[in-house]
Amino acid sequence: MAIFSFHPVKPITTGEGGMVVTNNTEYYEKLLMFRAHGITKDPDKFTNEKIRNAPPWYYEMQELGYNYRITDFQCALGISQLRKLDGFIKRRREIVKKYNESFKSVEEIITPYEKPDVKSAWHIYVIRLKLDKLRATRKEIFEALRAENISVQVHYIPVYYHPYYQKLGYKKGLCPKAEKYYEESITLPIFPAMKDQDVNDVIQTVHKVLYYYRR
Repeated sequence: MAIFSFHPVKPITTGEGGMVVTNNTEYYEKLLMFRAHGITKDPDKFTNEKIRNAPPWYYEMQELGYNYRITDFQCALGISQLRKLDGFIKRRREIVKKYNESFKSVEEIITPYEKPDVKSAWHIYVIRLKLDKLRATRKEIFEALRAENISVQVHYIPVYYHPYYQKLGYKKGLCPKAEKYYEESITLPIFPAMKDQDVNDVIQTVHKVLYYYRR
C-alpha cells in the first residue's frame, strides 16, 4: 500500500483527507470495509449463508472500522487539482532552485539534498542551522524570521517527544540523529502561488537574519 496526504499544504489538496492505493485485492477489500465502519453490503461476504438473499437494505458490520470516506465535493476538488499537478511541481522546483542557488554560499546553514535519480515534489523546504556558527538558538532565529513576516515553521517534532508516547515509556535520546535534526531545522515558505518577489523576500530576510547572528 502507498498513502497520499491531501492536506492543504501538500502538492495537491482536497481540503483535508488522503488516499490509499494498492495492487493487492485482499488489502483493497479490507480498506473498503475499514473506511466504512467495518460494514459490507456484498451478499457474497455475508457471514450467514441463510441471508444470502437478504433484502436490499441489509448490511453487516464484520470488523471494527471508522468513517474515513472522503466526500464527493473533496474528490471533485482533488480531480481539478490533479490536472494542475505538473504545474504545481514545476513551480515548487523553480523556487527550490532559487533557494539552493542563493544559500549555497551561506556557511551557517545546510540546504536539503536531492539525489540525482530522484525528482522530489518539494512538499517542504527545510534548512538546517549550524548553531556552532551562530550567536543564537534555533528559537531566536525562528522568532527573528517571524518578526520579519516570513512564515517559517518546524517539521516535525519527534513523535516520541509527545506525552502519549512518553507515558508508554519512550524517552528522549532514543534517536539521537533525528533529535539533532529536529533541533537544527527550520522550514521556509514554499507553495506554487509564491511570486518571484515573495521568494526574493524570503531569501533576503534569511541572509539578513543569519548575517546579524553569525559569529
